[in-house]
Amino acid sequence: MTKRKEVLDAISTQGMLPLFFHTDVQESVHIVRTLYQAGIRVFEFTNRGSEAPAVFEALLAARDAEMPGLHLGIGTIKNTDEASQFIALGADFIVAPIVTPAVGELVHQEELLWIPGCMTPTEITLAQTHGASLIKLFPANILGPGFLSAIRELFKGQLFMPTGGVDLELENLQSWFKAGVCAVGMGSKLIDPKRVDGLAERTTQALSLVKQAQQS
Repeated sequence: MTKRKEVLDAISTQGMLPLFFHTDVQESVHIVRTLYQAGIRVFEFTNRGSEAPAVFEALLAARDAEMPGLHLGIGTIKNTDEASQFIALGADFIVAPIVTPAVGELVHQEELLWIPGCMTPTEITLAQTHGASLIKLFPANILGPGFLSAIRELFKGQLFMPTGGVDLELENLQSWFKAGVCAVGMGSKLIDPKRVDGLAERTTQALSLVKQAQQS
């Protein structure tokens, strides 16, 4: 199985993709370790500061040392320079807020999963044209489940994942899965880098709610 398929399956099985950014290496490792111990096996660190490469490298080292089976991806990748840098570090997959075909081509050459962000049917079509297996609906709180319900028939077979404002409560999760998503991106509603107390419990709860939503 290719890394691309392996990560795609892991996201779909887990039903959610946790994501966060933190400038501190030790705090970041602690957060990812906590997520892993709570059952997370695929995770996105976001490239939102100059510290991101160093922190991501430390996360990969910690993963290799103590967290077998964890897929670590990098998000907020907007150009090929950023993609190349994090692929060289060892990113398992690439997430973007926008559709940049050159980034998709680069990621595909490495046989990795590229998850571009889309907000319109035209952007979705562009992402599909350039081989996006999974598309991020972003920002999810602006689009809402009704958007996907309305356009789903135009894109039969396409996998979608809403990110940005998905609520950690059953009714909201059910509305997204009923609309047809394969997973949900879960950022600040799950992970507050400044307040990690209770993260393990929130993560366990989130995984349980996602499973309920998937099955309802």
